[in-house]
Amino acid sequence: MRHWYALKVYYNRVRPVEALCKRRAVEYFLPGEAIGSLLFVRCGAKDLRLLVGECWWMVWVYRDCGDFRPRVIPDREMEVFRFVVEAGRGGLELLGEDKPEYHEGDRVRVTGGPFEGAEGHIKRIKRDRRLVVAIAGVVAVATTYIHPSLLEVVRPQGEGRKAAGGKDGDK
Repeated sequence: MRHWYALKVYYNRVRPVEALCKRRAVEYFLPGEAIGSLLFVRCGAKDLRLLVGECWWMVWVYRDCGDFRPRVIPDREMEVFRFVVEAGRGGLELLGEDKPEYHEGDRVRVTGGPFEGAEGHIKRIKRDRRLVVAIAGVVAVATTYIHPSLLEVVRPQGEGRKAAGGKDGDK
């Protein structure tokens, strides 16, 4: 079964690792210059071992804390992350590693604009309401300002939805 995995690529080694992925026909995603040291690959566990075995001095695999196995990134999480990174080229801010404070408050969905359909958490950064999208335990990025009218709270199934923002527009 194929899954997404995150690789930290050591300084100035992205292109050789990308070329190796192409040679091995491994699906990959490079998030761009803002996140230049990350490469995401989609493959089976055996293919990941072979890939990393061939370039072990150029990469480090993000792993789960408990069992130290490579961290599997759910397809939906990767899909939203890719969408936001591609839609926000030039307007994203790298927040660094995923941290608990990026998951505080309501989970929201963007209902309009260039990030329509993206889900994440709203956080005030430099006085602006910004959507934070994270790959758990790997990385978090923040979009440009998103107006409260373009946000809806994502509720667990059966609870319905409501507009995010409240009276003062600060959630």
